[in-house]
Amino acid sequence: MARWTALGIVSFTMMAAYFMTDVMSPLKGMLEGVERWSSADYGLFTSAYGWFNVFLLLLFLGGLLLDKKGVRFTGMLAATVMVIGASVKYLALAKILPVEGTVLGVKAQVAFASVGFALFAVGAEIAGVTVTKTIVKWFKGHEMALAMGLQVAVARVGTAIALIFANPLATLFGGVSYAVLFGLTLLAIGLLTFFIYTLLDKKFDRQAGKIETSSEDEFKLSDVKLVLTNHGFWLIALLCVLFYSCVFPFLKYATDLMVNKFAVDEKWAGLIPGLLPFGTILLTPLFGSIYDKKGKGATIMIVGALMLVGIHALFAAPGISSWVYALSLMVALGVAFSLVPSAMWPSVPKIIPEKQLGTAYSLIFWVQNIGLMVVPYLIGVVLDRFCKAVSDEGSISYDYTIPMLIFTALAVLSLFVAIMLKREDKRSGYGLENPNANGKF
Repeated sequence: MARWTALGIVSFTMMAAYFMTDVMSPLKGMLEGVERWSSADYGLFTSAYGWFNVFLLLLFLGGLLLDKKGVRFTGMLAATVMVIGASVKYLALAKILPVEGTVLGVKAQVAFASVGFALFAVGAEIAGVTVTKTIVKWFKGHEMALAMGLQVAVARVGTAIALIFANPLATLFGGVSYAVLFGLTLLAIGLLTFFIYTLLDKKFDRQAGKIETSSEDEFKLSDVKLVLTNHGFWLIALLCVLFYSCVFPFLKYATDLMVNKFAVDEKWAGLIPGLLPFGTILLTPLFGSIYDKKGKGATIMIVGALMLVGIHALFAAPGISSWVYALSLMVALGVAFSLVPSAMWPSVPKIIPEKQLGTAYSLIFWVQNIGLMVVPYLIGVVLDRFCKAVSDEGSISYDYTIPMLIFTALAVLSLFVAIMLKREDKRSGYGLENPNANGKF
């Protein structure tokens, strides 16, 4: 019972983080209409998620800190950084910080909001690594894939709430900053809940007759080399960046896609992509449970990547504007979005020793952040330069064919890497096709 209680507590913190990550996604039209942002401005802001994590290596350093200091210290630090970053983002959008003029050639409001988002992302990504290692700590030899699936499912409730309700909230209160303020409140509560988790974790260690850092003290910087020279690690990292670059950046533009291609009213356009996380709430734990009991992790990842190729190709198909068609594809995307993570994250402990997991997960997240930084900005620039149309009345519309073809190409690459991972598993004997819930890896 204690394991599931701990899981529920840390999952709420991640749910708050996911809400703040995606709260701006349904507000692209409002940002363009009210705040005078361009698609390139929005793409730059979205790409800021990876700035500090990638260029300053803060995510990697967070992983080293996790392996040295443990989940309690690192988790509290990450939750605090999330609150600070989200506060800066809110102050920029609420125009409490200066919004006139430019900063390094970027609109001041965009620049400050982006810096806040980048700082928040440092905390969010380190929190994600910490929570993942926390689950390994509490569930190793038990229902680990199921636990990871449940955590992801609860976290994605935050995404769903953001996609569905951010626009109505901003419309009701008269500004995008109010939706961000709601997310900031959730993060503050999440910080408190993680503090409660640290008390449970201390009790867990006392009952196990150890201190939290006993295994972490064995970690050495030289172990980084062992992670970086592991072929399986790199295949998992490449699959992660390619797969998530097809999903998270897509969700940043999915609401705008619904408006421009499928003629859904902007106020409720977030409802269709907002349904995607609800499907994963059931399916990710289900697929995780299958992996725990039956195995076939590498195969599950291949099926999910193959589905992603077909879904994005169908979104790119011209001449189809039915919202029912879009809804059907979004449901299918929810299945694919559940398959790959349900097997990918529990597979890492089969490839990497536990004392190196913090570093390994942080490096995987670091590689993932490169995609989360580059792809959204690329899509924003492509929309502005090649897909933008202005009517005689001055209204702006976008053709999303080229962006969806970009997502399709990334999905094809993810399928190729998933196949290579299965071959590497056969060669190296990681056991990715074996069940998890047997008390050992």
